[in-house]
Amino acid sequence: MQSTAAAPELYLAQLPDDRKSIMTELRNVILRNLPAGFEEVMSYGMIGYVVPHTLYPAGYHCDPKLPLPFLGIASQKNHLAVYHMGIYADENLLNWFRNAYTRHSKTKLDMGKSCIRFKKPEHVPLQLIGVLASKMTPQQWIDTYTSQFKR
Repeated sequence: MQSTAAAPELYLAQLPDDRKSIMTELRNVILRNLPAGFEEVMSYGMIGYVVPHTLYPAGYHCDPKLPLPFLGIASQKNHLAVYHMGIYADENLLNWFRNAYTRHSKTKLDMGKSCIRFKKPEHVPLQLIGVLASKMTPQQWIDTYTSQFKR
């Protein structure tokens, strides 16, 4: 479910009441923990956190006009989603997250390559997502990205 909202606040305002609170909390925990240098944007119809062109002029290899994506959050039809490119590209970070998840949640981890899905708002481990958001600086993401995806 891609949104046409032009700003994160508008995205949140358009959500159904049962999703507004958790998505606002999720956004706030990310903003409190994300290292300096990332920017919050609307990207791919969701709230995104990117490395701006001022820090990485080459941009995203799929479309260099776009800043380098790092993290996104979305209210999808059947779940809430956290998209974290760092856990897709860095096996150590992925392993850390999988292990930490078992200590923060009683639910089974539902995850794709970079997408962590939560069926119910009360299943979102906000504290863990905050720690995950803090684990990689923009420069660390640029270094990982260029070593993994830019050949």
